[in-house]
Amino acid sequence: MINSISLLGLQWGDEGKGKVVDVLSKDIDAAVRYQGGHNAGHTLIVDGKKVVFHLLPSSICHKNIKCFLGRGVVISLEALFSEIDDAFEFIGDISDRLIVSNAACLIQPYHIKIDQLRERSRSGTKIGTTGRGIGPAYEDRVGRRAIRVADLYNPKVLKVKLEEALDIYNFLIKRHDESQQEDLNELFENNLKQSERLQPFVGNVISLLKDLQESSKTVLFEGAQGALLDYSLGTYPFVTSSNSSLGGIASGAGVSATNIDYSLGICKAYTTRVGEGPFPTELQDETGDYIAEKGGEVGATTGRPRRCGWLDTKLLSHAVYLNGINGICLTKIDVLDGLKTIKICSEYSSNLPSEEILESMALNEVKPKYIELEGWDKPTAGICDFKDLDPKAVHFIETIEELCGAPVVMISTGPRREDIIIREYPLGQ
Repeated sequence: MINSISLLGLQWGDEGKGKVVDVLSKDIDAAVRYQGGHNAGHTLIVDGKKVVFHLLPSSICHKNIKCFLGRGVVISLEALFSEIDDAFEFIGDISDRLIVSNAACLIQPYHIKIDQLRERSRSGTKIGTTGRGIGPAYEDRVGRRAIRVADLYNPKVLKVKLEEALDIYNFLIKRHDESQQEDLNELFENNLKQSERLQPFVGNVISLLKDLQESSKTVLFEGAQGALLDYSLGTYPFVTSSNSSLGGIASGAGVSATNIDYSLGICKAYTTRVGEGPFPTELQDETGDYIAEKGGEVGATTGRPRRCGWLDTKLLSHAVYLNGINGICLTKIDVLDGLKTIKICSEYSSNLPSEEILESMALNEVKPKYIELEGWDKPTAGICDFKDLDPKAVHFIETIEELCGAPVVMISTGPRREDIIIREYPLGQ
């Protein structure tokens, strides 16, 4: 019996995790965000309406599900309250279903300012940050100076910590733009005001999750971004600031990875990336433009166009291994409908040994080696039964399975909730 399932993006984010969470939500009791901040963007199409959540777990749309923001999430209270308000219009009051860890760290206005000022002032290659203060907030967490949710309810401690933070940040901000320095008293009062609204949501996430698991309730751990953006395992330095791989669950939710019964990996039938960083299979031609246009490849959080390329199973198989993936959900296969030839990167050509490439993610030094497959005549869009797929599309899927070492258990064939093929249901029900 599956009581705990992790859902992880296996590429550079934007794999379609939101829809998959929505499909699984009918059979779960709780959902947990355990890393990242409001730099995530999970898009759902529900009853014909497009809904995007940046911070709240995607399962919040389902009124029977408890939703948690774990200690590994960095929280902009302004962004959180905005999403709560948006959710109220869509699904009503969520105050009895959302629990925020009292150990989660908070994004402060100075984090946002220094994030944006740094990115603008980089003389070399830009990282491609969203400019939302995520990175600086994680820096404070590692530097043991973060403002945590619990600090909001101890005014003396809060003021001292804010004062210490401003000693650092106002100095840094002054170097770029003296006019943007923060006022201590104003910042302190704003934090106290926000604490009042937040208080009904604050709880002990570790204890509550332990109770759920011991009661054999089904818990879904919802990853943000993608495994290739993990700050330790991804394409450093072009990574996010959190542990976006399986290991983030232990530190970000307080649940051992050994308690995860099933690890579901999400990947597109091709590859996309937002922002800077190496991308071996990137297409800068008509085919890339075709995929981008048909796939609607614009970042849900940033609004930036996504770079597009062929599926890279060299990286995908690596992500499968690192995250102990039991099954893959392949999304956006319908975007490839109409292409005469479809390519899959199976290996790299490089002077470096394969193991060294993956260890250091030295992807600027490689050229992809492709397997070429025939495109399919029968559209995959909207198909819900595997038997109805064109044999050439089936061959494409089987090739991915062989190269990645994991079964493709679900296939998304369109943006709607019902546009999905389920070959093997991860929750086993």
